[in-house]
Amino acid sequence: MKTANIVKAVCVAGLAASCFWGLAGCTSGDGSTGGNGNNSTSASTGLVAATVNGTEISEDKVTDTIENARAQMSLTDEDSWGKWLAENAMTPQSVREEIINAFIDEEIIKQTSSERNVTVEDSEVDTVVNNTKSQYDSDEKWLSALEKAGMTEDDYRTKVREDLQRKKFQESFIPTEDPTQEEMLEQAKMYATAYDGAKRSSHILFEEADEETAKTVLEQVRSGELDFAEAAKQYSKDTGSAEKGGDVGWDKLSSFVTEYTDALNNLEKDQISDLVKSQYGFHIIKCTDVFQAPKTTGDDGAETVEVTSIDQLPAEFVEKVKETLKQKKQSEDYQNWMTERREGEGVKINDMPEGLPYYVDMASYPSESGDTTTPEANDTANTGDTEGAADNADATGEGTGEGDAAGAEGTEGGENQPVENAGQPAEGGSTNAQQPAEAA
Repeated sequence: MKTANIVKAVCVAGLAASCFWGLAGCTSGDGSTGGNGNNSTSASTGLVAATVNGTEISEDKVTDTIENARAQMSLTDEDSWGKWLAENAMTPQSVREEIINAFIDEEIIKQTSSERNVTVEDSEVDTVVNNTKSQYDSDEKWLSALEKAGMTEDDYRTKVREDLQRKKFQESFIPTEDPTQEEMLEQAKMYATAYDGAKRSSHILFEEADEETAKTVLEQVRSGELDFAEAAKQYSKDTGSAEKGGDVGWDKLSSFVTEYTDALNNLEKDQISDLVKSQYGFHIIKCTDVFQAPKTTGDDGAETVEVTSIDQLPAEFVEKVKETLKQKKQSEDYQNWMTERREGEGVKINDMPEGLPYYVDMASYPSESGDTTTPEANDTANTGDTEGAADNADATGEGTGEGDAAGAEGTEGGENQPVENAGQPAEGGSTNAQQPAEAA
């Protein structure tokens, strides 16, 4: 049966701030909306959905979060909502359970942060808030953005603090031991196939007005009069990569602007491009290495990637393998810990009451398998899954998207990087509290 997660489904729809913490950000702890309250979507019931060691999670807070999700996905009428639930093998009950579990996780984090030595300083919150405010041209636009999100600045600061606390809490589960050689090798086999043909490159970046200088440097580099790495250190406006002789790493570990990628694809090892114009200026690109995965040839002549040692991969790929395994272990440890706490005596989820605005009789909307029972909510929208961890990192400006699409290793030259959308959240990632205007 096809299963889905409502929060991830909303994110897939391309709504930048619609992952759980964005959807929940418009509601306060008592179930009412934050700020001016314009985002309230349901009448108050006064009921309790769950308790966590005596702390109540209101039914209204859960309902408002679900209704916010429906609004962002344009599923406000019963028929479209019922069809969407059926298509994704979900029910109103499973959606409620998913959201309640997320709120339970949030409350558990608040209650147990001290035992894991997780603290958030006011200065850390100030940094994020001030960075966000700086993206607006005036205080009026900043306040307008907050108002559209149904927040005051104090509400926003609270969400920033919670995001930072959640991120640090997850980081407290980072394993201290490296993966075993066996684990590394198994993961390396997958990476070798995915990265076969990867290219490493260096570039020299010139401002658009310096085209003539760029032409001269290109002639000198091609003739051997000027060493490429030395030319990058002397001329490149991408200061981050210039210090490394222009090196911007492997294309499979970064996401370059289209013009750069197209030019690099046409280069063999040690070849140098013509001048390549992009939004950042003019690039001279050199392909410095090409990764060819080790292969064996079968009796039928077909080649198959075969890795017998992690040493057969470039050091950067090995480090990526290690990082991936550590993140997986971190997620597993967090999930196991959170599941144990969630299933403890101090946590209780109450039965779903009747008359909730998101309820629909699923007998009228059979799923593809014909099963209208509540699917298991194992894939809950908590902060412990890998995607959630990546999303929540955005609140501090440190998060990168899956596949390192947000920036190339070592390219710290700001807008002069060849990396597409450098310093911005990866496509499909959540901006969370950083973009209050998108949270409504």
